[in-house]
Amino acid sequence: MKTTDIHNQRFAKMTFASVYPLYLAKVEKKGRTKEELDQVIEWLTGFDSKKVQELIKNNITFETFFEQVSLNPNAHLITGVICGYRVEEIDNTLTQQVRYLDKLVDELAKGKKMEKILRGS
Repeated sequence: MKTTDIHNQRFAKMTFASVYPLYLAKVEKKGRTKEELDQVIEWLTGFDSKKVQELIKNNITFETFFEQVSLNPNAHLITGVICGYRVEEIDNTLTQQVRYLDKLVDELAKGKKMEKILRGS
């Protein structure tokens, strides 16, 4: 699905620090842990929990966040619908990467087994 420039810019300017607590609340509400959330983030981005906390403290945007990422080579295996968009069809790289993260967090919150979320890694 094609996203608009306004939509893409909104993701670019959004701060990771503003979204991380929402991710955490979502997974904890469903009985998952901060450690599991951090494991999912590390799988996708390569950032360990210490680096994640540093990025939150520095209040970086998603644009800066994903510029620093070494995306997992299996990220392309993340498929499905998130917020009405098929993640594999999003044409803007940054927006797709943000939606990859959203999709993983959703899977964690829905109780999916960690080995499935991490695409067999």
